[in-house]
Amino acid sequence: QVQLVESGGGLVTAGGSLRLSCAASGSMFRINAMGWYRQAPGKQRELVATITSGGSTNYVDSVKGRFTISRDNAKNTVYLQMNSLKPEDTAVYYCNADVRTTNYRPSRDYWGQGTQVTVSS
Repeated sequence: QVQLVESGGGLVTAGGSLRLSCAASGSMFRINAMGWYRQAPGKQRELVATITSGGSTNYVDSVKGRFTISRDNAKNTVYLQMNSLKPEDTAVYYCNADVRTTNYRPSRDYWGQGTQVTVSS
């Protein structure tokens, strides 16, 4: 019932920028933390950045100073601004949200379908 739809991936040369968006829709009582994960070929999915409903952020060390996560609570949307991209940032990027669908059920994780980011050298 909750859907996360990502957009903004693509092909960019090293040093370039991309902005990912992820909009949550459906029957939602409350969205807690939202975040971005990525999975490169042959590697495990890893956390990239998270943001709480109050705006506190957390980043993996490899993207600190280059990526910025933000959210628009009125639009139920989370963004990932990626600057100074490197070939090692190439991966499928997944949106994640911790959502309560009612006020009497615990929250659970929802995932988007993923968007490909390719950085050429």
